[in-house]
Amino acid sequence: MPPKKEYKAKVKLQIAGGQATPAPPVGPALGQHGVPIGEFVQRFNDATKEQAGTIVPVELYVYADRSFDFIVKSPPAAVLVRKEVGLAKGAQIPGTEVVGEINRAQLEKIAQIKMEDLNANDMDAAVKMIEGTCRSMGVNVVETGGGPTPVEPADDSAAADDGGSEPAEAPAGGDAAEE
Repeated sequence: MPPKKEYKAKVKLQIAGGQATPAPPVGPALGQHGVPIGEFVQRFNDATKEQAGTIVPVELYVYADRSFDFIVKSPPAAVLVRKEVGLAKGAQIPGTEVVGEINRAQLEKIAQIKMEDLNANDMDAAVKMIEGTCRSMGVNVVETGGGPTPVEPADDSAAADDGGSEPAEAPAGGDAAEE
């Protein structure tokens, strides 16, 4: 059995998959621990090329002889939710602002991707964790549908002033009765 390496530091970073460069924040974070930055960038980009553009957490273990190992984790739940729903960002004021909707099938898809990194015993527990992330982002969980919520405040106020949607439904029902 080979001798165990002396552990020096653990560095946690979040980098876009396949797009690591020696520029900040990667270079300074690794340079202070004496890690060969070019080697890390090349190995990381090779390991994450299929996740290009997606933010990926990485845990880097640095040893006393300047060698290193790293573990690539699954993307953060918030990043996966934004990608699944098609949002640029979450709500500015969570709890009052709704920016999108997500359904159970989409939640299960995200939970399967995250399952290895979650401390959940089963899929239902993992889905509940992802639901919590959705709530904190202003994304409603619905039975069917999903996607961004269209922002049309002018239409909502006009419908409220005209007495709601009942007048629009009455002629439609009357036409069907006459046929």
